Amino acid sequence: MNAAASAYPAHMKRSRGVPMIRASRGNPQSAAITRLALAYARLWGARICFDAEFGLFVCNGMRGGYARGGTTIGGAFLTGREPARSLLRHEAVHADQWATYGWAFALRYLFEESRRRGASNRFEIAAGLADGGYRDS
Repeated sequence: MNAAASAYPAHMKRSRGVPMIRASRGNPQSAAITRLALAYARLWGARICFDAEFGLFVCNGMRGGYARGGTTIGGAFLTGREPARSLLRHEAVHADQWATYGWAFALRYLFEESRRRGASNRFEIAAGLADGGYRDS
């Protein structure tokens, strides 16, 4: 094991050699979205690794370019900090939603968010409000 790999916790691995199919849930549209998200995250200075438990690329240390505490785009979670395990469980559901709806998920989510913000958003409810750090309203 080299020094760079040992800097990551056991449940997270460097993204090199990890099949995109896990993060994209086998959906070609989600794979394309995930690739774009990873490129975008690199532009914002992200450290990218793959969380094997949740099948999600984690892009942390970003200087900006994400909403709230983080944003999932395809199979990539973009954030500025090291996420809690419960938050990654929540974000993995959003990756499933991206795989289900493809490109249309962005529009569906934004429309829902314009009608029902935060904890009232049905996509956030489906992902688990407590895991996502939402307070009961």
